[in-house]
Amino acid sequence: MTEAAREACDLLIEAGHVVPVEPHGVVLENHAVAVSQGRIVAVLPAAEAHARFDAAEIVSRPEAALIPGLINSHAHNPMTLLRGVADDLPLKVWLQEHIWPIEGAVIGPEFVADGVALAIAEMLRGGTTCCNENYFFPDVQAATYKRYGFRARVGLPVIDFPTAWAKSDDEYFARAGEVHDQWRDDSLIATAFAPHAPYTVSDANFEHIRMLADQLDLPVHLHLHETAQEVAQSQQKHGQRPIGRLDRLGLINDRLIAVHMTQLTEAEIHLCAERGVSVVHCPESNLKLASGFCPACALQKAGVNLAIGTDGVASNNDLDMFGETRTAAILAKAVADDAAGFDAFSALRAATLGGAKAMGFDHLVGSIEPGKQADLVCVDLSALETQPLHHVVSQLIYATGRHQVSDVWIAGKPKLARRELVDMDMAGILANAKQWQARIAAILR
Repeated sequence: MTEAAREACDLLIEAGHVVPVEPHGVVLENHAVAVSQGRIVAVLPAAEAHARFDAAEIVSRPEAALIPGLINSHAHNPMTLLRGVADDLPLKVWLQEHIWPIEGAVIGPEFVADGVALAIAEMLRGGTTCCNENYFFPDVQAATYKRYGFRARVGLPVIDFPTAWAKSDDEYFARAGEVHDQWRDDSLIATAFAPHAPYTVSDANFEHIRMLADQLDLPVHLHLHETAQEVAQSQQKHGQRPIGRLDRLGLINDRLIAVHMTQLTEAEIHLCAERGVSVVHCPESNLKLASGFCPACALQKAGVNLAIGTDGVASNNDLDMFGETRTAAILAKAVADDAAGFDAFSALRAATLGGAKAMGFDHLVGSIEPGKQADLVCVDLSALETQPLHHVVSQLIYATGRHQVSDVWIAGKPKLARRELVDMDMAGILANAKQWQARIAAILR
């Protein structure tokens, strides 16, 4: 091919190893990914890429693995500002006696914007390019994610008591409609209904959510079967386990993003598989709050789509998807008593394409395939801690730390370049975090 005949592209990323996730179990050695107008146009050997493309920019990382951007499938990112305020407590005490009272004193648009900005910076430095958000003031969240060019599905909260976001059922739904209408056609931001949990949402509100989710074709993102206490309370109050109650209300379907799921019977696992429910596994939060163990291997064997989330920083205490995925893989083996269960490739898939599928984004992101958005991450595997390199994906899951993320792109735009954040005011973000620390500390005195 002559110089004049080469195809123009915006970006060519060369990597020692490209892990496309789809097809499953594949690692491509010395390959390149070509990007134009924010989309992947080709995945091919590096030598062929140079012959075929005339790239405006070439990024060469011969000792790196190029992977799809990690997807944090359950997060409360404004709560990054509450990191460490109420540790070593059980869920109910942590939430009702500490987190909710503090939030009542500080929550508002400024808190949400500053918390999301801090979270975006942390996620980008750890290779996360997309999140499934669940918190109040979704209008502010959406605007902040958009400002920084970060991909997100923003939850439209519904809960059975007044908050700073809404004072009544009617107001929750009215404001949800306004936020959805504002962002319905955006290239980076989408919405979902986010009823908090079965124990904080009435049958009437769940029925309203089901009707609107059907009409608008929106996911429903909620905490479900998080603790044994939740299940027991539901049986006492409703005469049914929470999943049974939601099934009666028409919500156990392929729009449901069920988070935690630590208390499941075999029949409930198969029901989720039959109905196309996606389950988000948040192992570190569950471990820290002693909430129980999600049966990841059993869900996987049944055919349930699995995703991984960090939960909020107030109960984790970080947004480290490399650490979360490692914990998910190791814990799954112990729970199933199967050392071969939830292997490294499956764990990486859950942290990428599984999350994309749960969020309804799998046509856009989650794997390195032509036609998809170029949400990509380079991970430097040359460090002492990841040598010698016998198995790339094994190293990514069991040995790699988020500090080894060198470069990040979202829709082909650089967000992290050689460990430096692009177009983010780190000094300002840190100053805001310190300001909130002082304000929250004054409340806790």
